[in-house]
Amino acid sequence: MSTEQTGPTAPTLDQARRQIARYGLAADPRAVLVATRLMAAGALLDRASEVHFARFGLSTGRYRLLADLEDCGGEKSPSRLARSLGVSRATVTGLVNGLEREGLVARRASAEDGRGAVVVLTARGDRRLRDMAADHFARLQALVGALSAEERDVFLDLLGRITGGVGALTAD
Repeated sequence: MSTEQTGPTAPTLDQARRQIARYGLAADPRAVLVATRLMAAGALLDRASEVHFARFGLSTGRYRLLADLEDCGGEKSPSRLARSLGVSRATVTGLVNGLEREGLVARRASAEDGRGAVVVLTARGDRRLRDMAADHFARLQALVGALSAEERDVFLDLLGRITGGVGALTAD
């Protein structure tokens, strides 16, 4: 397998031990190794995700926005989209502008608040999601195909706990 497919060489436990010793720290080398390999896997998945969604004429962000709209009945305010996607309003505006140019979403006045607007999934956007669904979900299943059902459950639990600790990287 090429480096492009697998990503950069993952650090080893010995490398983590050497780095920790070099700085005279008392960190657990296995914890450091798990964290650095998870970051490398995340970067690899980000790149693969963009390639995957490009097959369907989308980016990861555009797909997530369409799927979020579909999940909530086909319409949502830009501020709610930003919150549920974990991005800024400016990012949502950019995504919506591109999707609107392609006819996959539309903006219209909010029925609840005439001053605001909502983003609406169009019939064309709904069709795009339906057309890609079989291939998309088959590829997602293949991504984790080497894991048993029990391992998937354990992984989901572990992943939830790890993502709960992401704040350790971003806290001041």
